[in-house]
Amino acid sequence: MHHEVLNPATGEIIETVQATTAEEVDAAVARADRAQRGWAAAAPADRARLLRRFAAVVDEHIEELARLEVREAGHTIGNARWEAGNVRDLLDYAAGGVERLNGRQIPVAGGLDITFLEPLGVVGVIAPWNFPLPIAAWGAAPALAAGNAVLLKPAEATPLTALRLAALALEAGLPEHLLQVLPGAGDITGNALVEHPGVAKIVFTGSGRVGKQIMARCADLVKRVTLELGGKSPNIVFADSDLEAAVAAAPMSFLDNSGQDCCARTRILVQRTVHERFLELLAPAVESVVVGDPSDEKTRMGPLISQRQLDRVRSYAPDGLPGIRGSAPEGPGFWFPPTVLTGLDPEAPAAREEIFGPVAVVLPFDDEADAVRLANATEYGLSGSIWTRDLGRAIRVSRAVRAGNLSVNSHSSVRHSTPFGGYRQSGLGRELGPDALTAFTETKNVYFSTEA
Repeated sequence: MHHEVLNPATGEIIETVQATTAEEVDAAVARADRAQRGWAAAAPADRARLLRRFAAVVDEHIEELARLEVREAGHTIGNARWEAGNVRDLLDYAAGGVERLNGRQIPVAGGLDITFLEPLGVVGVIAPWNFPLPIAAWGAAPALAAGNAVLLKPAEATPLTALRLAALALEAGLPEHLLQVLPGAGDITGNALVEHPGVAKIVFTGSGRVGKQIMARCADLVKRVTLELGGKSPNIVFADSDLEAAVAAAPMSFLDNSGQDCCARTRILVQRTVHERFLELLAPAVESVVVGDPSDEKTRMGPLISQRQLDRVRSYAPDGLPGIRGSAPEGPGFWFPPTVLTGLDPEAPAAREEIFGPVAVVLPFDDEADAVRLANATEYGLSGSIWTRDLGRAIRVSRAVRAGNLSVNSHSSVRHSTPFGGYRQSGLGRELGPDALTAFTETKNVYFSTEA
């Protein structure tokens, strides 16, 4: 069976990819198991050197990888270059942890007690279509650094960058079969990977519905999981903030990647005393966003990934609702204009549910307690922003908002050197940061008796 890969900007088929069967997944697990044993036995310095070489090879192919991401995912070229660079940086960062994956010596009576951090074995990474290249590396890089083999299943819509990344790994000198890409459907290839007893852990980024199914299937084998399942992040603007700066930053906080971002600040909460002024300033900022050909350097927002996603976004923001609307190309491709909805009830679906498109809502609040209440009034808890000049308020609200990643006077959520993950329905576990490698290890405790 083949899967067709479409260019979201044109709707045209750009490539067909062979899907992986359940039997082929089984064979891939066996190959990965053999490769992992040799990889784990290699000297840590050698593993670190090869991962750094992998990073260097990725760096040599930044433009190629970025252009591929533009074609299969519709990302703007500027974003795509950052994403390819993020893969390079994460590989470098993970390589630095290989020789620092330390156990402990624990004081005990009558002997010596030490711990070892040992690799899990074979890890399955199921990557999404919204950021196919970097999120594949978020799971793969620390797993490899910790001594594991990786089976990477890309989303059906976006397998090309993953396949190219695996080829670059071989070019860099990583052992054959250590990083394998298994394109295919979630209900066939993905299920086979999740249910295989030879796969020790699943890392999944995607919808809450599928994440819960994966978690349930992993339970039968007591298989570890890391889940990143979405968000409905608040952008909280207090009256004492630098309002012009908050407005200038607001559009791309929810329009980046056409809003197909779990961290998108799609709930803009504005203190009532500056609410009207905020909207006055926001309208021209949103309307000026250039939407078009993602390969054009001037473009700031590209298309949605598919017709299905376009239909979903339209259902939340049909024509006629009050608010601010920018412009988008007409004709072929999956285009939707930048949209800000106003005057909605805070309980309306568009104000509470993840739309995954270039749509935000603006809701007024009265005071700090009201802002926190609204910020926490969803089932998610992934990210968010707080705009204020009051340091005490920034600390109080940061502690009160139930989310895994917050930023004050900015919209920065993701760095390869800091932890990333969510509360509640946004997922389980953390990726990235200084502890990423340990999430792919077992702790072994060994006691040595010194008694005669």
